[in-house]
Amino acid sequence: MKFRFYIIILFLFSCSTNYTSNKNKIAYNSKGFAYLYNDQDYSNKIIKKKLDNNLSLISHQDLRVGTLIKLINPKNNKSIILKNSMKIDYPDFYKILITKPVADKLEIKTDFPLIEIIEIKKNKSFIAEKAKIYSEEKKISANAPITNVEISNISKNMISQKKDKLPKMYISIATFYNEDSAMFLRKRINKELSNFNFKKLIVKKSNDKEITLLSGPYNTINSLKNDYIKLKYFGFEEMDILTNE
Repeated sequence: MKFRFYIIILFLFSCSTNYTSNKNKIAYNSKGFAYLYNDQDYSNKIIKKKLDNNLSLISHQDLRVGTLIKLINPKNNKSIILKNSMKIDYPDFYKILITKPVADKLEIKTDFPLIEIIEIKKNKSFIAEKAKIYSEEKKISANAPITNVEISNISKNMISQKKDKLPKMYISIATFYNEDSAMFLRKRINKELSNFNFKKLIVKKSNDKEITLLSGPYNTINSLKNDYIKLKYFGFEEMDILTNE
C-alpha cells in the first residue's frame, strides 16, 4: 500500500506494493467500496458536480480523465470497461464514484457496493472491449418523459425481504516480503495510534513470498469505515478491502 512515510520503512525493510507513485510503470489496482451517485448528495453538497444518473459515468479522484478503467464485481465476476469521465471529490473511504447504470450492469448491491478497480494501460498488449456511452442512453436522458411516481409502502416491503448476511471484511494495510517488517509496522500503529483497537491487527502470510498486515474482521461497513479513516489519517493510502480472509 502507498504510505506517506513509506520511505523510512523501505530503507529498513523490503516492502511489496501494488501501486507506486510512478503511475507510468505500474497500473492502478485496488479493491474497496464504490460510491453510488444520487442527486440528493449533489443538493447537499457532498458531491460538487451533478451527473446524469441515466448514463454510465464514473469518477476516480487520482486517475487522469480519459483513463480506461475496468470495474469488476467480485461477487459475480461481472465487469465493465469505461473511461474516467471526470475528477469529482467524494468521501475518502470510497474507491470510485459510479452512476446507477454502472451499478445495474455490474449488479452491485447498494448495501454492499464492493468493487475491484483496474487501470488499463493503453500501451499494454491487452485487447479491451471499446469503452463508450451508448446512444440509447443519451436518448433516454434527453427524451425521458415526465410521469407520475407511485410511492409504495417501503417499510412493509423491507420487512418482507430478508437481508443478506454481510461477509467478514478486512482492511489490507500493507504487504511485505518478511514477517519482521509487518510486525514492526503493527507495533508502530499500536504505539502511535492510541484510539485504534490493537487486537484487530493481524499478520498473515498471503503466499510463499508475501506477508500482509490486516485489520479486522469487521461485520458492518460502518465499523470498517471508522477504522479505515483512522488509518488513512495516520498516513496510509489506497488500502484494499478484502472479504472472508
